[in-house]
Amino acid sequence: MNSAVSFAAKPCTRVVNGKFSSYGYTAARAEMTTVAAPKRAATTFRLPELSVQGIPHSDLQVREIVQRQSYTKSLAEDDHACKKPQFHPAFLDEAFERCRVICAEYAKTFYLGTLLMTEERQKAIWAIYVWCRRTDELVDGHNATHMTSSVLDRWEERLEDIFKGRPFDMLDAALTDTVHKFPLDIKPFRDMIEGMRMDTRKSRYEDFQELYLYCYYAAGTVGLMTVPIMGIAPESAISKQSIYNAALYLGIGNQLTNILRDVGEDASRGRVYLPQDELTQFGLCDEDVFSRKVTDGWREFMKEQITRARFYFNQAEEGASQLDKASRWPVWSSLMLYREILDAIEDNDYDNLTKRAYVGRTKKLLMLPLAYTRALSLPSLTLG
Repeated sequence: MNSAVSFAAKPCTRVVNGKFSSYGYTAARAEMTTVAAPKRAATTFRLPELSVQGIPHSDLQVREIVQRQSYTKSLAEDDHACKKPQFHPAFLDEAFERCRVICAEYAKTFYLGTLLMTEERQKAIWAIYVWCRRTDELVDGHNATHMTSSVLDRWEERLEDIFKGRPFDMLDAALTDTVHKFPLDIKPFRDMIEGMRMDTRKSRYEDFQELYLYCYYAAGTVGLMTVPIMGIAPESAISKQSIYNAALYLGIGNQLTNILRDVGEDASRGRVYLPQDELTQFGLCDEDVFSRKVTDGWREFMKEQITRARFYFNQAEEGASQLDKASRWPVWSSLMLYREILDAIEDNDYDNLTKRAYVGRTKKLLMLPLAYTRALSLPSLTLG
């Protein structure tokens, strides 16, 4: 399942028989609070609104990541890390140029947004993007049929070497240089690899809590990786935790959108990235997905799934406006582009079984100045 470069409220849940169960909401300054799901128009089915609640961020150790990534010096410079490796400047220039080319080729809209960033931040974002893409391709790439758990184990060992200053190749070296310049914690990177492991052993998700965890691993982690690179606006008045939560939730929204866009493609591989209990609520099952028949029940089900994805994008907005001014454009571009994908699913009459929602080049180009305008807006003074 393709992850996305991404960007929050803390849902309150409890564990019952090993599963997460919602029991209400609480407010806390350092952890954004999940609010009630947006109201939807009445439908024929009169079923309960689907939950927007995920897994408590404390369980994902997001607070600990924020603390470690908030140091003024790089994590790689502490007493437990290796001395910064010395690369020849020409070698590093070529490494980052290769990262730039890959990002420009495969993430065109996001890449354009990075061009306003400082040179150091540009390079770091390109290096992270390339590592995430390479990680994702282990499961979704051309050689995915040869994927085994041992391959991911070796990839995780290679990640540890990157953080220890022992890169395997030129692209790894770009990330090694990045983790020695910015306070990046290794946990979000490890968690993304865990998301790839989930792809190798799991093709069904019983409920939204299970799917949320997968979305965190596959894409929410990207938001956690990139906040130290993007930087936080000096005038921001909300907590760092709130900004990190927003970054995480943009990733959740992006991944949910990927899932909705790719339902038909995933079904061809025998995979269903949709909550099984919610399919049942609407009288649907896996066979309805595999049959590729768009029914009224499917349309109503998809309306609810789209509402949930939009909820996470709404939660991400405030955090996107709290980033350093020069870094907001790529984030707003990503947020607005993914919202357009949801619109495209609706325009296709909710047929994501035989059609793939597509946002045309012209619409993407028209979106860039709108994203730029949003990026120029001043951060809200609302307390987080």
